[in-house]
Amino acid sequence: MVHSIQIKKEIVMNKIIRLIAWPFIIAPVIYLAIVWDKLPEKVATHFDLHGNANQYGDKSQLLIMVAVLAGVAALIYLLLPLVYKIDPKKRAVENKTSLQRLSFAIALFVSFIACIIINSAEHGSIHFNIRLIFGGIGVLWCIMGNYMHNIKPNYFAGFRIAWTLNNEENWKKTHLLGGKLWFAGGLIIVITSLFAPASILIALFIIVSVIITFIPFIYSYRLYKKQQIAQN
Repeated sequence: MVHSIQIKKEIVMNKIIRLIAWPFIIAPVIYLAIVWDKLPEKVATHFDLHGNANQYGDKSQLLIMVAVLAGVAALIYLLLPLVYKIDPKKRAVENKTSLQRLSFAIALFVSFIACIIINSAEHGSIHFNIRLIFGGIGVLWCIMGNYMHNIKPNYFAGFRIAWTLNNEENWKKTHLLGGKLWFAGGLIIVITSLFAPASILIALFIIVSVIITFIPFIYSYRLYKKQQIAQN
């Protein structure tokens, strides 16, 4: 009964994602078309890590940039859920739903970035709101962490190292820990982005990135060594 309800919830969620995904993906293109005549001829096209403009171009370059970002978002949304078809791992098909959710989240993030760029150009700003970017990354990490423990062994998503790919228990425990770390790390970045100066936010982002990436690798290797000892 519980399993049946869960399946129905997943079907409903998948339908909702399919319904709203494309409007979100093409939203930047529509937004740009609406404000096109209001844009200055010269707009900021590149920003440093502190959000300050360091390169300018005409608004046709902005059009190319937005088109590329929309194309990337569309490709991620279309292709990521299908990688299980070429994955040699037998259980990779079980990742289809999780990968679909993750692909939607990533595509949404890319569209979000594109909209921020357009908004900045529309208001003639020479400063990019770096807090919004890092806040968006934090939210994305939280989403990825939430789904990480559900991902089955595969060659395309997750901590794909020899110790996890060749041992399902190692994979499961590593991704359970990794999911918690990515969710916590994302939450820290989101909260910090609300008040911290750009320099502190950038430094914290680098530190958290290293922690949530390398700790699962170290943990996975230690599990591998323990299993080797137990077998001998």
